[in-house]
This record gives sequence, structure tokens and C-alpha cells, in this order.
Amino acid sequence: MTDYKKESKIISSGTSLQRLLIRLAVAFLIFGVDAGVSSAQVNSGNTTSERLSASFAEISKRVEAAVVNIDTKGKVQEVSVKGNGTTGGSGSSADSDDIMDFLRRQTRRPSSAIGSGFIVDKTGYILTNYHVVDDAARIIVRLQSGEEFVAQIVGTDEETDLAVLKIDAGRDLPFIKIGNSDAVEVGDWVLAIGSPFGLEQTVTAGIISKTRRETPSASAFQKFIQTDAAINRGNSGGPLVNMNGEVIGINSQIATSTGDYNGIGFALPSNEAANVYRQIVAGGKVRRGYLGVILDSVKAEFAKVYGMTEAKGAIVTDVRDRSSAAANAGLQANDIIVEFNGAQVVNAQDLIEKVAGTTPDKEVSIVYLREIGNKLERKTAVIKLTERPSNSVSTLDDMPKKLPIDGTKTPIQPLGLTLVELSPQLAAIYKLEGEKGLIVKEINPASYIADVKAANGTDTALNEGDVIQRINRVSVNDVKTFNSIAANLKKGDAVVLHILSYDRQSRTASQRIVQFTVQ
Repeated sequence: MTDYKKESKIISSGTSLQRLLIRLAVAFLIFGVDAGVSSAQVNSGNTTSERLSASFAEISKRVEAAVVNIDTKGKVQEVSVKGNGTTGGSGSSADSDDIMDFLRRQTRRPSSAIGSGFIVDKTGYILTNYHVVDDAARIIVRLQSGEEFVAQIVGTDEETDLAVLKIDAGRDLPFIKIGNSDAVEVGDWVLAIGSPFGLEQTVTAGIISKTRRETPSASAFQKFIQTDAAINRGNSGGPLVNMNGEVIGINSQIATSTGDYNGIGFALPSNEAANVYRQIVAGGKVRRGYLGVILDSVKAEFAKVYGMTEAKGAIVTDVRDRSSAAANAGLQANDIIVEFNGAQVVNAQDLIEKVAGTTPDKEVSIVYLREIGNKLERKTAVIKLTERPSNSVSTLDDMPKKLPIDGTKTPIQPLGLTLVELSPQLAAIYKLEGEKGLIVKEINPASYIADVKAANGTDTALNEGDVIQRINRVSVNDVKTFNSIAANLKKGDAVVLHILSYDRQSRTASQRIVQFTVQ
């Protein structure tokens, strides 16, 4: 232990001073060398950081052009009407009652949602999450250039929460290469790109935290790549890319206690997504093989009790469908499937993946163990797989169309608007005496006019309850006149509507103009 008082006394002698200087010189050399090493380490660290930063920048520039923002308009929900639904007059007609009910309710607006996606083919095919476009009446895809296109759904797969969209840009588009998700390892750097909270082209970085992660809400075909790259609402459907700029996952879920980023995000592996994409583009839907049994995995306890040499295999716990492929092949409850087409079955999930990855109607061989007496006898069977039942939606053209109740064809409304005439009775009730025009009763959320913005750039330009008084300088007092003018409009034509809006709270009316181009 150093005695500082004695040190101060030693300095007073010459010999001691020389010794002290020598010590200081040695100490300087030692600390100087150490300082040099530390500086080199810092410089090395800075170089590594700079290289990593440059890599991130290069990948972002290469990939961002193929990442898209997706806006959806959902179907308009019906709003319950307060009141008895009548005008109170003895001579009220059914039509008048209907209009009054409409005017009494609050203005309905189609629901909207945002998400992300990425172009996987120069012709305009896009991959995203199914939940991004689920129940959408209209899908708008926005490119990095700011261009917007209406997208069509090619097909969806609920089992993997994936959807394939298509846009027609009239030119080749930038696209991202799909990489091999089986090659990723824990600790690999990745970038997540998308539109969290609508903030387009947002890039976050992180590492792979885990592969083949199961989550409580996942299906049998969702074994996620877990990452700590920031993923938030709106990132859904966007790409998770490796340091080669290849997609190795589709951002799909987050684990959160707040609803937003908590450091744990999940992406569907690209190999699974690529399989879904290929099948949808080729046939409009995903087809998976199906045995028709309920399965459980062989665990250590089961293997010990049944005298199995290893805890591997899938136990048939039930054959519910007596017309299934398994039932037709003679499989029974408690049979243990240990091989599928020559490959060992590890557990129930492994068998499900092997079966689902096989084309329906294909014949496969299985090896199973059946309990006879106190022994397990090895048996074989050839099974012709059927198609796995699915909630997947096929192409839009194949979707069933609801027929009108009266059996007549539903008329296509010009500009996507359902209009009714402003009668003198309604004009008097809403203090619009002397005014004429057409009340906007409904706006089809699938029509482009539902996306036209007001002058403030936020609100929709046209709303239910607005009164259209003029279209392209022509006064319109009846639906026939409006429809005649609208029907002659062509794509690219300019439209100017003079609108009279009634504010239910202030009970005042105001005029405004809505301008847009026919699409």
C-alpha cells in the first residue's frame, strides 16, 4: 500500500529525484504505449462502424426503389340510425323515410389501413401480408417515385398471411431478389424496410435473434425469423433483407406490450413466401397435400412407455374424416408414422410440413408402427393425398359474386356515386329552401373518387350528405342529367363539382368545389 507522505519526502534528495524521473519515464512509456493501443482499437472500431454504415447505405439505395406503400379502403360499415326512422308525416313515402334515415345518421367513411410490400417481378407482382389487404374494397400502391396505381389481388394464403398483388405501370419496375432464408444465422445483420405509421421508405437495422420461432397466433406453416430490427404498425408486408440486399423474410408480427415496437419482430421466411408466391402466380391459390388426421409428437415419455429406441415420429390421435386419404389407406388412431416417402419423420410438425409440401393427388409411401398386443409392428402403406382445406382466397375473377335480392343486375353508378334528388321537403327541413341538386347518398369505397382529397390534403373531398349542384358547369337537378354527363367522361377528363355541404352541428350550409381527374 502506497504511503503518500513518504513519497513526498523522498523528492527532497537528488538520488531519489533521479530515481523518480526514471520511474516517470518508464511510466510514460508504458502508458504511452497503452494509449497508442487504445487509439488503434478505437480507430479500428470506427473503421468497422463506417464500413457497416456504408453497407447499410448501399443496401438501402439498392432495395428501396422496389419497396412500396400500400393504402387500402375498406368496405363502409353500416351505422345504426337514431330515432324511429320516419318523418312523422301521415303522407310519408317509403323513399322519403329512407332518405330521412340517411340524413339523420352520421357521415359514414370507409375504413382505411396502411401497410408495406415489395415488388418481386419487373412486370408488377407484389408480395405483402394478407392482413394488410383483407376485406379491402380498393388498394392503392405508391412507389418510391410517388406514382400511385390501383392494385388487383392475384391471390392470398391465410395459412402464411401472404397476398400477391399486381399493378400495371406500363414499364419494367425495379424488383428485389428473394434470398435463401435457410442460410440465415442468429447474429446476422438485417434491414427492415417499410412504412411504419405511414412514414414511407423507413429503414431500420438489427440482427437475427432466432430462427424458426413459433408464436401463439401462428399457423402450422409460420415458423418465423425473429429480429430486433424496429418493426411497427405499417411495416407489415415489408421486406427483411440481408447484407446482400436479398429478401430473407416478410415482416408480419411483433411481440409488444404497448402495441408498438418492443424489440421483438417476426418475419415469415422467404423460402416459404417464395413457394406461396409461385403457386399463386401459377394457379391463383396455394394447394397443399392433406392426410386428414389429428397428430401429436412422440416425446421421451411416449418412447419410453412404448419401448421405442428414439423419441421421433408422429402419433395419429384421431381419424375424424372417414373419407380422408388416411382413412382410405387404413390408418387408425394410435398409429405412429415414422417415415414419409423415405424420409424420417421427426415429429408432428415435421410430418405436417412434409405432407403440405407434397402436391395433392400424389401417391406417397409411409411407414408406421401399430400396437398389436404388447408390441409395435412395422407396417407400410401407399396413400393418395387429397388437398388441404384452406381459407385461401383465389383470384378476384374467381370470387363468388352476391346476387341482388330481387334478382336484377346491380346498376353501375357513374363515378361510384349513389345519388338522390334534393326534394323541396328535405330542403325545407335543412334550411336549404330554393336550393337544388343531388344528395350524395353513398360513395363506393372501391371507386377512385373515394380517394380524392380535399384542399387540406387530409380529408376526403366528397362525403355522404353533400349536395352536388353542378358538374362541369352544368346544373344538375335530377339523377338522369348527372348520369348522362358522367357516363360520357373518359379517362383523363377533368371534373369540377360544385358542392353544397350542410353542417349538422352548426346547422349552416357552405359551398365548395371538388376537382379531380377521371381514372
